[in-house]
Amino acid sequence: MAPDFSSLSDALADAGAGGYLLDADSDEADQLYLSGFDAPDPFVTLYTPEETALLVSGLEYGRARTESRADEVARLADYDYPALVDEHGRAGAKHRAVAAFLADRGVESVAAPERFPLGTADDLREAGIEVTVLDTDVVTEIRATKTDAEVENVHDAQRANEAAMAAAEELLASATVEDGLLYRDGEALTSERVKEEIEVTLLRHGCALDETIVAGGADGADPHDRGSGPLEAGEPIVIDIFPRDKATKYHGDMTRTFVVGEPSEAVWRRFEDTREAFEAALDALEPGATGAAVHDAVCDVFEAKGYDTLRSDPSAETGFIHSTGHGIGLDVHEEPRIGPEGGELRPGHVVTIEPGLYDPAVGGVRIEDLAVVTEDGYENLTDYPIRLRPE
Repeated sequence: MAPDFSSLSDALADAGAGGYLLDADSDEADQLYLSGFDAPDPFVTLYTPEETALLVSGLEYGRARTESRADEVARLADYDYPALVDEHGRAGAKHRAVAAFLADRGVESVAAPERFPLGTADDLREAGIEVTVLDTDVVTEIRATKTDAEVENVHDAQRANEAAMAAAEELLASATVEDGLLYRDGEALTSERVKEEIEVTLLRHGCALDETIVAGGADGADPHDRGSGPLEAGEPIVIDIFPRDKATKYHGDMTRTFVVGEPSEAVWRRFEDTREAFEAALDALEPGATGAAVHDAVCDVFEAKGYDTLRSDPSAETGFIHSTGHGIGLDVHEEPRIGPEGGELRPGHVVTIEPGLYDPAVGGVRIEDLAVVTEDGYENLTDYPIRLRPE
């Protein structure tokens, strides 16, 4: 079932544009979503209220006809692309083919997103096509509300994520302690070794990821430090995994914090306080609430316990120093925002809830689940225990 693009049609009408144009490969999530086509090289998608048409290379023509959601697929060769290359070079030839492709469909003006290639826009304008940049990323906003099938895609990625987290936790739980360091099979257990186990497990479950976080001690006090080197006993180890399903391209996201050995009183307290803030955020998560209100619920808990937040001190470097969460789907970070600028939440929004506390003197503590906003509240898409001591 194709997504509802009626709001994109409305935006075109408001802009006085005949169509919406994208020129990107499918790593650009809006391109993948609008076209329904996964290709590694840039191609063109034209959306009009009447139809969606693609302009692709001959290499991708067959797949585009059978795999995309387009009503029509054209080839660059249909517009004398090889001859144009000889005269204008590859980029110039493509842009002239795009102009002819638009003319064939009676489109004299197009709207485009802010990230639209400047070279394409300049050459289209030179050819007499009006190009307007929309004030908002309409397709990105449409993507924020997931269909039931998309929610299931995210859920599938999260199930793979849970398997990977279990593999990481097993490594930690089975480690021995020697001179304050963790050991496994006679070798120091490193961040890199745990990441390897995570990645291998994800591949076995049809997922992959470019990077993950296994950050111990002071490394974990920087929320996006990937972590490196030997892991130590008694220090919090932040494990944040955000895989992408190789078939559907949808992401999962989950964070757990573990300590092997005896956690300090400061770590225990921060873990319990983070868990309380996590529960407060979930309690506030419902349709009609705003992402800002959910974020405020977390800040209320942390500030009441004496921690700095960016709400209480925008220059804070310790305490709660990021937003509470974000939307997730074809991108690992997308709308809606669960933070100070977060707008109204609607059924079908899939978001992370990930409060944390950070201090280099103690380490980092973060807890993260995925949830989908429903008609009467939310459903947690994560089925993994929250515990500080690995089992």
